[in-house]
Amino acid sequence: MGLTHFDESGRARMVDVSAKADTAREATAAGVVRMRSETLAQIRQGSIAKGDVLAVAQVAGVMAAKQTPQMIPMCHTLLLTGVDLTFALEDGDAGEGRVAISATVRTVGKTGAEMEALAAVSVAALTIYDMCKAIDRAMVIDNVRLTHKSGGKSGDYMREDEGAGSGQS
Repeated sequence: MGLTHFDESGRARMVDVSAKADTAREATAAGVVRMRSETLAQIRQGSIAKGDVLAVAQVAGVMAAKQTPQMIPMCHTLLLTGVDLTFALEDGDAGEGRVAISATVRTVGKTGAEMEALAAVSVAALTIYDMCKAIDRAMVIDNVRLTHKSGGKSGDYMREDEGAGSGQS
């Protein structure tokens, strides 16, 4: 299959999806923010100076999913029917903590929501970094990836390496 975002002259173009049928579509993405265990403890305690880190990251992720076409030039504007983000606070080895992020985006339309799910995870991770950077500039945003998608002409996709330890880099 060739790349669909280029015309015959090699110039970028937005794909015409008008002939495609509307179908229910869902995409899930995941990622991790690695940090010092002390930073994770402050997130748990709600003692980060800028406020409730996960509440703000939740809103930021939803906003990012809704604004994806403004950030990614060739993305279609989608009517999203749902955006859910979850956060898992995980204690790691050697003084490292992690916030594992998952975002699921749903729509009924002509094109999928993979980019919206990836944008939600990415911006939620960036928000966590922003809110905690005063105490931990060494945080690392890691392993942002599509884990699942369903619906549409190309069918379902499930990342094979998801499962126990999937947040590992």
